[in-house]
Amino acid sequence: MSQSQAGPIRRFFVGLWNVVNFTRRLVLNLVFIGLLLLVPIFFLALIGLSSGVKPVAEQSALVIRLDGALVEQYSAHPVDRVLNQAMGQGRIETQLRDILRAIEAAKDDKRIDRIVLVTDGFQAAGFAALRDVAAALREFRAAGKQVVAYGTDMEQRAYYLAAQADEVYIDPQGAVILEGLGRYRMYYREGLQDKLGVDVHLFKVGEYKSAAEPYILDAASPEAREADLYWMGDIWNRFLDDIAAARGIERGALDAMINELPERVQAAGGDLGRLALEEKLVDGLRTGHELEQMLIERGALDEEENTFRQVDMRTYLAHMSLPNIALDKRPQVAVVVAQGEITYGQQPPGTVGGESTSALLRQAREDENVKAVLLRVDSPGGGVFPSEQIRREVELTQAAGKPVVVSMGNVAASGGYWISMNADAIYADESTITGSIGIFGLFMTGPRVLDKLGISTDGVGTTPIAGAFDPTRPLDPKVGVIIQSVIEKGYADFIGKVAEARESSPEQIDVHARGRVWSGAQAKERGLVDELGGFAAALDAAAALAKLEEGKYGVRYIERPLTAFEQLIVNMGGQARYEGVVRLLAPSMLGLDRSTAETLEQELRWLDAKARTPYRAVAHCLCDL
Repeated sequence: MSQSQAGPIRRFFVGLWNVVNFTRRLVLNLVFIGLLLLVPIFFLALIGLSSGVKPVAEQSALVIRLDGALVEQYSAHPVDRVLNQAMGQGRIETQLRDILRAIEAAKDDKRIDRIVLVTDGFQAAGFAALRDVAAALREFRAAGKQVVAYGTDMEQRAYYLAAQADEVYIDPQGAVILEGLGRYRMYYREGLQDKLGVDVHLFKVGEYKSAAEPYILDAASPEAREADLYWMGDIWNRFLDDIAAARGIERGALDAMINELPERVQAAGGDLGRLALEEKLVDGLRTGHELEQMLIERGALDEEENTFRQVDMRTYLAHMSLPNIALDKRPQVAVVVAQGEITYGQQPPGTVGGESTSALLRQAREDENVKAVLLRVDSPGGGVFPSEQIRREVELTQAAGKPVVVSMGNVAASGGYWISMNADAIYADESTITGSIGIFGLFMTGPRVLDKLGISTDGVGTTPIAGAFDPTRPLDPKVGVIIQSVIEKGYADFIGKVAEARESSPEQIDVHARGRVWSGAQAKERGLVDELGGFAAALDAAAALAKLEEGKYGVRYIERPLTAFEQLIVNMGGQARYEGVVRLLAPSMLGLDRSTAETLEQELRWLDAKARTPYRAVAHCLCDL
């Protein structure tokens, strides 16, 4: 009897204990998860605090290290970026706006005596961005302050910026190499079509639209060679003119040195550092220690660090007081960055999304404090439809009474031009790559690939074109007619919209279109851009169109930051998008090494395997250098 009475009591307490135990584990797990989430935040906070403890001292040098790629906008989330830097992983990026802001502030900062420009680690930059930084360095020098540049091996883009300095030094074992501009691409026709059996069908308008040539030819077409050499020659000549002017070297002497480089290297006994000094490209050969001692003598000794008194650019920017945009009720010019390939939907920073970039323009339009919009374009284009989505938002913003000015960065071609053409004013640097007004369609079929694997396709359809876009079947000529008609209509739309926006005629625009690429200076001569100038000139124009007084308006970048989780998902998705026949079979069947296979995959990346329709039009230019 006692046992029967104890049963339910025991069960009650056991159940109660289970509830308590579950609750305890739940609470502990939640606390543990919370700690996991907080540790990175505390870690980043400590990094931020440690970088901002030491104040900027008098007689300091601002050290600008040109690390990684010079970009308009970071392509990674801030958390990922900091962790990558801490671990030495991932792509290193420096925002153009940050360099310009630091130089501008240092120009008027009495604590900063000079800028030390370190070029080691510089990986990539467009020519328009280089010219913006060069102009800022010249203004810094015009304020009576010194710029000293130093590096080990200076490739030509790094040297372009170094040449703007009062003094340029390289390591005695270093070099300065000016080699010219080249644009060489891999061609896949024989590999794709003959070896793999992939049939590539290209539909386009315009003999100069060469983005897809590598998939149907074995070498560049005469038209591609002609057009590329024309715009590259203009950019290269300006590049050398700027260097010659900055270094006080005759342009003819600079040309002679480059053209006779093998003989001159041989005469210098293979000593590239000595050659750079003899040719007046540099002012001296110094080790890092020797440069450090020189800067101590000219500036001041940091006794704690036992080096010259200095502040790095990132720390300097952290010290600068930024206006609180949320509380700033002054009229504003909103800056929307369109950097990277133009694709469908929502896209992370570093890529232009038809929906995401349109949303940023919409946000600027609906903000009552925003009186004008500056669209900063650095894009080779991409899909026609997402480009049209963004162009429509530009029109709606103008219809709302807010002027839109486009500032073309390094590249604003094809789809990049499409999103720019309706602006109230288009500004381009003389060395911007632009134009490429044209579209194409590319469709791949692989029945011969299946033949190699012993696989065939067969079946029936209710209409003549049912299943006609199945890539496992040969392309029906009737389908080719459909696609070519769509492309021709798309091209007519493109030049028609440009003609309307530029107050011209389709026939006149067609003369300068047909997929041909121009430099910014050449585009200005042909009426495709309004003015030559960089970001600052375009910003002034936007403010003027909105009738904003100088010094009485703010500048606000409108960006949608990603969470670390979103960035993780994007990165994971990007790795799995192109598991197609070409990627699986190319390395083995073509005998490609891993590096070449990865290059092939990257070049195919812009084709976007997730096309909404197989006959969609593409406004893309593979024309960046």
